[in-house]
Amino acid sequence: MHSKHAFAAGLLALILVGFASSVPAGRTAVPGYVGSQVCAGCHPQAFDAWQGSDHDLAMAEPSEEMVLGDFADAEFTAHGVTSRFFRQDTGWYVRTDGPDGALHDYRIAYTFGWYPLQQYLIEFPDGRLQALGIAWDSRTREDGGQRWFHLYPDEADMGAGHPLHWTARNQAWNYQCAECHSTKLDKHYDLAADSYATTWAEIDVACEACHGPGAEHTAQAKAVADGGPAAWREGKGLAVGLTDRDGGTWGIDPDTGLPRRSVPRTDHRKIELCARCHSRRGQIHGEYEHGLTLGNTHQLALLDQGLYYPDGQILDEVYVYGSFIQSKMYRAGVTCTDCHDAHSLKLKADGDLVCAQCHSVQRYAAKTHHHHQPGSEGASCIGCHLPQRVYMVNDARADHGMRIPRPDLSIKLGTPNACNQCHQDQSEQWAATAVTDWYGNGLSQRPHYGEALQAGRSGAPDAAARLLALATDGEQPGIARATALDLLQRSPDQSQLAPVKAQLADADPLVRQSAVRWLEVADPQTRFELGMPMLDDPVRTVRLEAARTLAPLMRFELPEADRQRLEAALQAYRNAQLVNAERPESHLNLGLVAMQQGKLPLARKDYLTALRLDPEFVPAYANLADIYRALGADTDGEQTLKNGLKIAPDSADLHHALGLLHIRAKRPDAALVELARAAELAPDNSRYGYVYALALKETGDVDAALAALSNAYKHTPADRDILLALITINRDAGNLSDARSYAQALRLRYPEDPDVAALMRELLQ
Repeated sequence: MHSKHAFAAGLLALILVGFASSVPAGRTAVPGYVGSQVCAGCHPQAFDAWQGSDHDLAMAEPSEEMVLGDFADAEFTAHGVTSRFFRQDTGWYVRTDGPDGALHDYRIAYTFGWYPLQQYLIEFPDGRLQALGIAWDSRTREDGGQRWFHLYPDEADMGAGHPLHWTARNQAWNYQCAECHSTKLDKHYDLAADSYATTWAEIDVACEACHGPGAEHTAQAKAVADGGPAAWREGKGLAVGLTDRDGGTWGIDPDTGLPRRSVPRTDHRKIELCARCHSRRGQIHGEYEHGLTLGNTHQLALLDQGLYYPDGQILDEVYVYGSFIQSKMYRAGVTCTDCHDAHSLKLKADGDLVCAQCHSVQRYAAKTHHHHQPGSEGASCIGCHLPQRVYMVNDARADHGMRIPRPDLSIKLGTPNACNQCHQDQSEQWAATAVTDWYGNGLSQRPHYGEALQAGRSGAPDAAARLLALATDGEQPGIARATALDLLQRSPDQSQLAPVKAQLADADPLVRQSAVRWLEVADPQTRFELGMPMLDDPVRTVRLEAARTLAPLMRFELPEADRQRLEAALQAYRNAQLVNAERPESHLNLGLVAMQQGKLPLARKDYLTALRLDPEFVPAYANLADIYRALGADTDGEQTLKNGLKIAPDSADLHHALGLLHIRAKRPDAALVELARAAELAPDNSRYGYVYALALKETGDVDAALAALSNAYKHTPADRDILLALITINRDAGNLSDARSYAQALRLRYPEDPDVAALMRELLQ
């Protein structure tokens, strides 16, 4: 038989096998998707490399081969509960505490992951798959593995009802994990029933998860087999082409001795494809759009406090992309598959040899560069430039910022550094001195965007100027510039408008989105003039942010064409939030936007939905009470707040809201009790301290009011309202020296503010 006919027959047989095979629970035949077995017919090498990879083993039905944990009546005790893992009939089971706190037997529905730990999923009648909080350490016994362990060993009170208990909404696979562990996953969430009927084309991360649906590609391949290469059409029937077609190659720049790509990289589709899952992000569109920028389907987290250290190093579980796009490697054109094999996911060379693909061994493996004993951890490229942090108890993950260790920044910002990660018995100053001795002081004198971000986080006097300089510096990473714009909102000033306006046209959608968000502090006319054009931005996240920012304008008279455009954009925003309709946060966001538009009944409905999904979701109580205030129904609002405080007695938000309600009801004594409690519970919330102080002043207790303001100022020295209150109350009380002192602090923070200048002139007269 002619070879092309043999090829066609083999391909057709694989296609038939792919569609005729049995469909296990959860799997469904999806139009356009053919399955990895069909792909294997023509791409055996890629398929063989993929088999056994973390993608292949991302999720599986339990079997003797796939279950790694000890289910031979093994017992494990954590948080006061002894769980037993056992076999029964043909299944794998765990006896552990359920949502009612009592012990129950649960059948393991799926394995989840492989190394260095394996989790187990349990199916509930409403379609939820819940990830058990006890995992199996799949490392070798020599490395501390082959044991059961709890994923939250230090968490207190981990019983049923805790948000991290394995049966809680926060541990539902359908929302938290599913999209990135299976191929063509559809949650099929029913909001009315609060249930799922989740399906997938393949249970693991298979070929079509990255390459897109393969039916058209296989059809063209069959046509090629029948008629020759001319049957291939542009793109070969794939949703996205992942092969570099710009001719770019890596070489050594003879002038600098550094690696350089022969042509600048302009196509980031491969990186953003990986970023879909290897990033801290939220889904904003139900259907993944292969080949388009990440912002069309997902919202990337910025360098926010609690997620990243101020210099951009990883802190919380942020995965890889957010740190990688800060790196010089990314800027130079390096992509994920320059270092990692796309199918096996293994490094393309062992250890530091992967770096040696581009970086000269003679230059960088020399002791004159690393100043450590050859072969030691300190001589390792990876050890110094990709320091690891442990997540999920035993999973060490590298920071892909690939940054030069900066112990000098550790001293300034409290950030970690690779030197002290190894030399834990030495001080940061010792490490900084060593670096200076080796390389001179050029590195420590080099500005870093982390210093500006830390200034913004801490409310330093010069924070606004430093953040604005960072935001407008096109040489800095886009994610850092976008974060700077967000922090800039804490100290807005009219002088910022022109430079922020320029960022609305920035090439990076993260920067454009944050620039749109800054418009929240602008006047309505400016918001309209600058925000409306952003409804046509090519990236969905920017358009959605523009819609949210412009929502309050729906209360104004708008040209009919603009009103219709904004209404359509707000409906798109609503649709984006409902992608995660199972989350109370989504309905809170919808309620906020509805309230901004003046749609109070709709906002009330959204907040009630949030509380139906999660009766312990505190923000919804405060916002629902605010709706009742706007409707003139403070009695209902008061009961709502009291209901919330029964669930969360230490909620500063609820105490503050109840205090304001008491003020409206002319109950000053009750108001002071609640406002004082709010200020005590949240000392970093300057608004709470400010309102409490004003309430004290209204009662005539000026000394107590000044004490409350002074305490708030210690925690939030950048707050303009706190400073103004300290100035005016001290002035009116005759404390001119104190008033002038605070006025000097205010002028230092807002040197261009004419109101501050006028106040200074008044005090100096």
